[in-house]
Amino acid sequence: MEISLFTEYNMILISLAAIFGLFMAFGIGANDVANAMGTSVGSRALTIKQAILVAMIFEFAGAFLAGGEVTSTIRKGIIDANSVMDTPELLVFGMMASLLAAGIWLIIATYFGWPVSTTHSIVGAIVGFAAVGIGMDVVQWGKVGSIVASWVVSPVLAGTLAFLLFTSVQKLILNTDDPLKNSKKYVPYYMFLAGFMIALVTLFKGLKHVGVKFETGESILIAVGFGVLILLAGKFFIARQKPLSDENSSFQYASVERVFAVLMVVTACGMAFAHGSNDVANAIGPLAAVVSVVENNGVIQSKSQLPIWILLIGGLGIVAGLAIYGKRVMATIGRKITELTPSRGFAAELAAATTVVIASGTGLPISTTHTLVGAVLGVGMARGIAALNLGVVKTIAVSWVVTLPAGAILSMIFFYIFKSVFTI
Repeated sequence: MEISLFTEYNMILISLAAIFGLFMAFGIGANDVANAMGTSVGSRALTIKQAILVAMIFEFAGAFLAGGEVTSTIRKGIIDANSVMDTPELLVFGMMASLLAAGIWLIIATYFGWPVSTTHSIVGAIVGFAAVGIGMDVVQWGKVGSIVASWVVSPVLAGTLAFLLFTSVQKLILNTDDPLKNSKKYVPYYMFLAGFMIALVTLFKGLKHVGVKFETGESILIAVGFGVLILLAGKFFIARQKPLSDENSSFQYASVERVFAVLMVVTACGMAFAHGSNDVANAIGPLAAVVSVVENNGVIQSKSQLPIWILLIGGLGIVAGLAIYGKRVMATIGRKITELTPSRGFAAELAAATTVVIASGTGLPISTTHTLVGAVLGVGMARGIAALNLGVVKTIAVSWVVTLPAGAILSMIFFYIFKSVFTI
């Protein structure tokens, strides 16, 4: 049955999957990339146009260059591949339904300015179709449980790190008699930390897809080297920083924030590359699965080669989503949770990058979104609970909880529609 199905509807199935994959990538760009750039925009280190330009270059580079030559056929191991060996059409319908469902949920969340997790959207969708279309027992519920646990783990870890980082910035630089002098003294070391962490994020999460693999020790050495380069470059540029002429010599915060603004541009570029290389898989993983099964006449392979056109769809979709629809979530992250300055935004971004590195090293499933929101909360907490907009925080928390079931319900509906339309 499946061979005649895949022969008869070959191009239709691949075309639909490509459209849904592009739609999902658009949703990732609108929601996830927007919240990755939100700290830079909210702290005014970058304008919205500059942030979109940075993200377009580095997200696309990450998605296209490091998005993966080989991707797992079934994203994140959420369902047991053996359970659909005899009914590959169910996997095809399910992955198409998952892409469409997750994409729609991301667009809805973006409309309301909710920063939600693209990973959780696609995981919820896959769980939904698998539970009703194949059977509850094929879902790896342990994996789903660890994802739910990450709702708490990622924001708490990132928030704690951001709180500590910003507190150190306050003590060493901002709350001193000569903040500009102290910024020239200490900021290069923060620059080393930023360079080190961003290099590690790229090595751990970005390049593993391309087949460029380094041992942990080698990765750390490369990251240290990159950190030292950033430190030396930072020392050179910061030494040339002069106080703003109209600024009171004892009140040099504007000059200090200009130093951190430069640093935020560096962290924004690095995070955009790492994000593009990792999260594009949420769109192209299920698409690659459909293409592989259809082209192999129903044979499900554990690994599938990624054609260049699929990577292009992922990269272009992400860039288009950010440019066309990214402003809403940027506003939530950058301005509505707490007021950000370049020094606060830097602490949040560095804490988020560090959390991603820790999670990659320990195998913790985390969401970039939850991590960044937690980091922004941590920076706000360093200034006291009154610095946080608790109403916005509550709304974000509810949107996180709703994401898995929303993806699941939409996916179930689309799964049955595709099944009824294409079953011969």
